[in-house]
Amino acid sequence: MDGIFINGKRPKSKKDIKDALLTAPHTVVIESTSMFGGFGGSALDMPEGIEIAFVGPDPYTRRSFYGTLSRKGMNVKVK
Repeated sequence: MDGIFINGKRPKSKKDIKDALLTAPHTVVIESTSMFGGFGGSALDMPEGIEIAFVGPDPYTRRSFYGTLSRKGMNVKVK
């Protein structure tokens, strides 16, 4: 499970991530937590055709919500 940042801060809810992707998608950054690699970077740069599972607000200390991100074109979806 990867982490998420919005403007360098942890989101408080999945709704915060959805809102940021609608208004300023370039501010949403995925934090890869795997020691074996994985995608880490802007949500707009993630490869198409894959889903990234995330947990928040902090994947290491506080797991209050879960979800997935996927990208098609310049649109990033949260489930």
